[in-house]
This record gives sequence, structure tokens and C-alpha cells, in this order.
Amino acid sequence: MAAAVARIFSFSSVEPLLLPAPPAAGNGRRGRLRGGCIRSSLASRTLLPTDDFDLQEGLTTNIQKMLRQRRRQSGREMMATIDNLKRLCIDHYFEEEIESAMGAYMDLIHSDDLFDATLSFRLMREAGHDVSADDVLRRFTDGNGEFALALSKDVRGLLSLHDMSHLDMGVEASLPKAKEFSSKHLASAIRYLEPGLARYVRQSLDHPYHLNLMQYKARHHLSYLQSLPTRNIAMEELAVAEFQLNKLQHQQEMQEIKRWWMDLGLAQEIPVARDQVLKWYMWSMTVIQGSSFSRYRIEITKIISLVYVVDDIFDLVGTLEELSLFTEAIKMWNTAAPDSLPSCMRSCYNALYTITNEIADMAEKEHGFNPVNHLRKAWAVLFDGFMVESKWLATGQAPAAEDYLRNGVVTSGVPLTFAHFFFLLGQDHVACINEDAAKLSDHIPPAAVSCPAKILRLWDDLGSAKDEAQEGLDGSYRDFYLMENPSCTPADAEEHMRRLIAREWEELNKECFSRRTFSGSFARACFNAARMVSVMYSYDEEQRFPVLEDYMRMLLRL
Repeated sequence: MAAAVARIFSFSSVEPLLLPAPPAAGNGRRGRLRGGCIRSSLASRTLLPTDDFDLQEGLTTNIQKMLRQRRRQSGREMMATIDNLKRLCIDHYFEEEIESAMGAYMDLIHSDDLFDATLSFRLMREAGHDVSADDVLRRFTDGNGEFALALSKDVRGLLSLHDMSHLDMGVEASLPKAKEFSSKHLASAIRYLEPGLARYVRQSLDHPYHLNLMQYKARHHLSYLQSLPTRNIAMEELAVAEFQLNKLQHQQEMQEIKRWWMDLGLAQEIPVARDQVLKWYMWSMTVIQGSSFSRYRIEITKIISLVYVVDDIFDLVGTLEELSLFTEAIKMWNTAAPDSLPSCMRSCYNALYTITNEIADMAEKEHGFNPVNHLRKAWAVLFDGFMVESKWLATGQAPAAEDYLRNGVVTSGVPLTFAHFFFLLGQDHVACINEDAAKLSDHIPPAAVSCPAKILRLWDDLGSAKDEAQEGLDGSYRDFYLMENPSCTPADAEEHMRRLIAREWEELNKECFSRRTFSGSFARACFNAARMVSVMYSYDEEQRFPVLEDYMRMLLRL
């Protein structure tokens, strides 16, 4: 397994994405488009060639005209177009148009057509509207809540029903049935479909839209659109131009992070620590999306790298006494605190102290609030979590499965990382910042953060369970659950873990779609973190990571 991971995250394993290059256009100024307006962006000025920008500007204008026309014509056509824009990850160019067009298709949620009703529901729930899946699907089911068999022939409607079913918040009885019904009949229909549609259906079943990274799905959706007899060339070309811009930007970010990591020198000073810069960047690249967040991705990757280094120091380097002193130094939070520590811990402390203060200063400059006290507390909480695990190991103590999972949320590093992103991002309402920040730096983070953290811990432990069968290792959630439930088999425990993952997805949906505690950008990052977990921790029988490899080929060329 270790060799497989090393191979995946070596730079030479990343191949270029073969996408058609956008045609050249005339010269013009550079900037970023949003809602029909041109806004300057350092990232765009640096990365996007002038004629490519002119192409994007022209394509965006054409699509805006099309949206205005379809708004006057058909709610269904408007709704389908907006769905395609979202699936291609280019909807951010048309936020104003999409918002103003919502009224054109909201009534379709009451349609007797399965596709119209389910797509309207999904777009409305994603936009934060209070809509009931049970109310929408009632007209398609009998008195027992079973779907009409005639719907099994409506492939387009079934695909939309399947997408809708994954927006489950755990309180709508119709959605689990919708998932079962759509999955069953789509799988049965594949053999009778023309090849392009069959591939699209298989991809939708294997990688459901809501549960997977949008940028990964976008490429497959583009391929499907290109196979249709009726095509929207402007939309397709804008999507390709967006892919190219993202790839160029990610390449620059990756090179900057690689230079920072080499200059930092921790890999040389702590040889046993992981040296996986690409893996660390993959997290921030996928979780924090958008050209305007380039600097944030770079800074968050630094935080992620230090979480991994600290984890390795606790696991492989320090004695219990040294680790206790390391933890106390973090709580002191000053330049003299690490003086009595071993050299590697001192270097690690100085690095995380410097980077955290730099991020706090950046947040203050951009948003007028210095969060360093919240961030130092978040680091202290992480170190306390690592200390708990170290004491369990040193004393041979087997924690309760629930205690292990609760502490695993902290030691996943997700709450710490999102605390830094929260302050870099800022909030729309400054008055809420202290309350939300206190939750983020606490031992019990809010659901929007704890859900992806639990999903990460459980997915990681499911992978560890496979390794343990081969290597004799222990210490996963599965092991502690089996100790508490001796009548269960390992397969039973793993099925229980999958149910827990599904439950965390429901809670995450509820938090982001219904409660909407945090801003849209923060909620999207929480979703993306959960989506990235299955990519990062899913490997096949040959210990390969096919989706991760495909994703890296798509977004990076190093």
C-alpha cells in the first residue's frame, strides 16, 4: 500500500489532460468574468493568455444572450441549460442570470413529468430553497410510496431522480426509495442504450453527481454533451477554456508550494516524515475551488502539510514526555516556547508558528479581524487529540469506538484546516464571526466540519482494514467496534461504517442546505472535502487509485 501511495503522488505520474485547445481570438484586456461583468483578477492576468480571455468574454456574452432567449421561451429549456452550466462548473460566470431565471422554472417542481419535477427540486434545494422531496415525489408513487413501474422506461427522468436522491437529509422517506428504484432500473437499462448514453449512465451510477467532485464530473459531462446530435458549441468551448485556465493556475500553485516545501527543509530534518507535496496540494486544490482563491489554496496546503508532519512526529519520532512538552509549547505560543524541544520538533513548531501568524495577518489585512488566538487554540486542540492517541498506544488502552471516532475527528486535521480557511474567507456578517469561530476552534466542531472529518476517518479506516488483513496492523474504528460487538463479523463492522458514512452525508446536507450556518463558499468547501475523501482513499484490488489518477491527469501537467 505504501508503495502504491508513493507512486501515485510522485510528480512523474501526472500526465497532461488531452483537451481540445480553444481557438485563438483577437487581442484584448485580461480579467475575470462574473455575472456579465469583467473584474480584474491577478490569477487571470498572470495565467490566461489575452486571446483566450477574449474567447471567454465572447462565449460568455453569447451564452448570456441564449439565457435571456430561453427565459422568454421555456422553463424546461432554461432549467436544463442552467443544469448544464452547473455540471460544467461554469455557472459562476452567470450568477445574476441564474438567480433572475429561477422563477421561470420553480413551478416545474409541481410537474407531472419526472425529469422536470426532480431537476427543479434539485436546483432549488441546491440554491437553499425550502422544498420537500416527499411532496414532489408523491405524484409519482402509489399509496405505499412505491414508484410507478412505467417510470422505469424514462431514462432521463431516472437519471434526474437518481441525482435528486443523494440530497437526502435523513428526514424524507421518499429519497431512499428513489435511490433504490432509480439505481435498479438504470442499471438494467444500460445494456439497451446507445453507447454514449450507456457510458453516461454507468458513470452516474458509479460516481453520483452530488457525492463526487464537480470538476471531475464536468469533464465526463462535457464528453457526453459532445456526443449529442444537438450541441451548444459556445458552452462547450467555454468549459474547455475554463479547464485550461484551472490547469494553468494549478500548475503555478503547485510549483510555488513545491519551492516552499523544499526551502522549509523539514523533509531533510525529519526523514521519517511523509514527503507528499502533491497529495497535500490535491486536498486544497479540490476543496477550495475558484481562481480568486489561489492564494488561499497555497496557504491552506502549507497548513495541511504541517498537520501531516505533526502526525508523523507523534507516531514515529517523539517519546511520550517529548510529545507532552511539544503540546505545552503549542499552548504557550511564543518564539521562546520550543527552546527545550528536540531539534525536529523545534523546527516544526517554528514553521507552524510562522505560517499561522502569516495567515492571521493576511486575514486581518483582508477582513479587519486578526484570528491568531482562535487559530492557536485550534492547533492546541489538534495536539491534545494526538496526545490522547499517543497515551492510548503507550498504555495499551483500547478506547470505545465512539470515543475513538470523536477524537479522530480532531486528529483528521479537518477542523484545524477549516478554521484557517474560515478566517481567510471572511464572513458576510462580521457580528457572527466570534460565535462561529469559537465553534471552529473548539473540541466539538460544527456539523459542516465534523461531518467531512468523520467521513474521512471512517473511509481511511475502511482502507486500513484492508491493510490490516494483510499486515496484521490494528487500531481502526472497525477493530474497536468488533471488540464492543464480538458477535459481529468484520464484514458486519464495515457495513456499519458505511451506514455511518451515509448518515454523515445526510447531516452534512441538512447543515448546508437547510440550516445554512456558514457562507456558500464555506459550505461548498465542506462538501468538496467530503467528496474528495472517497477519491483519496478508494483503491482497487491492485492497490491503485483509478479515480485519483484520472483526476490528477485531468487537472495537472507537471
